[in-house]
Amino acid sequence: MRRWNGWGEESVLYPLPPSAKDYLETQIGAGLSLPDASLEETLASVPDSRLPDHALISNLSMDRLLHARGQSLPDWIALRSGRIGQFPDGVAYPICKDNLKTLLDFSRQTGTRLIPYGGGTSVVGHINPLPGTAPILTVDLSRMNHLVELDETSHLATFEAGISGPDIEMLLQGKGFTLGHYPQSFEYSTLGGWVATRSSGQQSYHYGRIENLFAGGVLETFLGELEMPVHPASAAGPDLKQVILGSEGRFGILTQATVRIQRLPETETFQAAFFHDWETGSDAVREIAQAGVPVSMLRLSNALETDTTLALSGKDALVLLARRALGWIQYDDQRCLLIFGLTGSRSLVRYAYRQAARIIRTHGGLPTGTLIGRMWRKSRFLSPYLRNTLWEQGYALDTLETALPWSGIPHCAHEVLTSLRNGLAESGESVLAFAHLSHVYKDGAGLYVTYLYRRAEDPDETLRRWWILKSAASQVILQRHGTISHQHGVGYDHAGYLASEKGAPGMDILTTLRDLLDPQGLLNPGKLLPDEY
Repeated sequence: MRRWNGWGEESVLYPLPPSAKDYLETQIGAGLSLPDASLEETLASVPDSRLPDHALISNLSMDRLLHARGQSLPDWIALRSGRIGQFPDGVAYPICKDNLKTLLDFSRQTGTRLIPYGGGTSVVGHINPLPGTAPILTVDLSRMNHLVELDETSHLATFEAGISGPDIEMLLQGKGFTLGHYPQSFEYSTLGGWVATRSSGQQSYHYGRIENLFAGGVLETFLGELEMPVHPASAAGPDLKQVILGSEGRFGILTQATVRIQRLPETETFQAAFFHDWETGSDAVREIAQAGVPVSMLRLSNALETDTTLALSGKDALVLLARRALGWIQYDDQRCLLIFGLTGSRSLVRYAYRQAARIIRTHGGLPTGTLIGRMWRKSRFLSPYLRNTLWEQGYALDTLETALPWSGIPHCAHEVLTSLRNGLAESGESVLAFAHLSHVYKDGAGLYVTYLYRRAEDPDETLRRWWILKSAASQVILQRHGTISHQHGVGYDHAGYLASEKGAPGMDILTTLRDLLDPQGLLNPGKLLPDEY
């Protein structure tokens, strides 16, 4: 059974070894373990529904609780403390487009706000109901999860939008294909959610981001059904698919998407290499990308992330041996870990490895084989479970990310990490903050930052500390001309920063589209576009 107030399945645990606990206590102090609100207490706080009875709508308290929050740190604080605030008044589970059209008509007639819901994995508030007098209906698309058509000749697959990542791959791989879109939320997130938020998978360097994979689809709007036909390319005016990508449910609800697929690769491997420091590692990664070496992934951790990852792995004997061996050859405490993927035919993988390894060695790097890469691959979707354990040990964890040109990365990374590490000085609290380059392009890279701090006894204080840290880091990103989101989307948490990136004309274009497609303001209000727009 899936957790109602955390990540993933209740049966899956990520234990924290004693050495890892000691490491965290050394870095930021001992955590304060506090009891969480019980499920019974939280269900008792769900208010009466404001919706009239409807055959397609459930107003059960459990359904409403399970759709009240996503997976951001503010969501966790709310769920774990039982201070959720706003709940949807009901949840609908459409099974077809006709159901969805009925719900749109119901919304228009009653003034009910609609929140599209995929897998509930948002970390920036996409699916959270906001306070207001109008009733709120969450539209859970998980039952619209079928393969509609597989065009093996054209390498195209059409799915209903509520299908999850594992189901996509199960259906495709059974026919010898793959989509290859693997965000960290892969186990629960959905195709419609990926399109709506411009998602990026861990191996997007090889398979492409979702905007590269999205070939067409169908959007249900208050103006009627918008069909985006599939063409290999088109010069027939602006591409409406680009308008829908990243629209976060403000313009309509995606019911169907056609995606570009590939044959399953003949082989795939994940290799590791160490560098003396992050600067030389970054130079090597940039050269690999700009030389067009056909790797499938490049993920470079800075020194503190490298050290923390090893410390929290629980592989104490292996970690000790690795540290000693690296120390003997002068890879000291500034050492950084690169994990790089190789995907394709055996000959292509051999070629890509030779080229990547040559560049790595040129920059003083040390390729170390596949052991660490295999460990990473095994835990690539398990690591989010560590958040559950850390919370229970008294630590709050959050992430943020951006992307910017290569020339801007060193200064932005330094300033973001500094703002986080010093952010709670007024409270006398330390913050553990580290980063990696997660997605690499010829002209720049995505910077992904993780930070941990101790929970306060008062949940409101824990939330206040998060807001201080999130705001400080976001201001640095804007000042350094990074995007406010490379892969997590805008939602509610980033909405106030969007105008800085889009400018006044850009915001006018987006709001004009919103007002045309949703004149009553019924679709996911407050997300993407801030209320003043």
